Amino acid sequence: MPIVFVVDDDVSVRESLELLIAVGGWQARTFECAQKFLDAPRVQAPSCLLLDVVMPGLNGLELQQRVANERADMPIIFITGHGDVSISVQAMKAGAVEFLTKPLRAEVVTDAIASALDRSRVALDREEQMHALRDRYASVSKREREVMALVVAGLPNRQVASQLGISEITVKAHRGKVMQKMNAASLPELVIMSARLGIIDR
Repeated sequence: MPIVFVVDDDVSVRESLELLIAVGGWQARTFECAQKFLDAPRVQAPSCLLLDVVMPGLNGLELQQRVANERADMPIIFITGHGDVSISVQAMKAGAVEFLTKPLRAEVVTDAIASALDRSRVALDREEQMHALRDRYASVSKREREVMALVVAGLPNRQVASQLGISEITVKAHRGKVMQKMNAASLPELVIMSARLGIIDR
């Protein structure tokens, strides 16, 4: 189930948001300060963070920096009683998806949460695909990686063989193994995978 984290030092805000989140069909986890949120274990589920700006200890903008660095799959929705334009601009520039001012309207909050959770799902899917891609690349041998790098750079088998000091037949065998291990249906697909892995420039 998607999880909506709430970090706000106002207990009444936490309680009202917890109820609203439950009505929306999501799971709520609330925290009274940034540090308690940071101490909680990370979850592998679609999630977002409803975050107050002004709090004791780490404030909302400082926590946003930490989350952006460590939990890129968790979009942030700021909630504040202070409609400060400069703070909202700073938050949005740093990647916040919404900046809502109190008193909060239920429909606006639920729409913002739904949108943020959709973003989180996409980010988690991308992260999972990247993890699987790295796992496949880890199964490729050193020699196969050398062949792969030259092939995706556009060199024909003959030049790959000459550059590596092996036969063209051996290059074809390694190339076939690379395609199989990387689960690539075509050379263009292997090129795209290589770009995602940073083997070649995009």
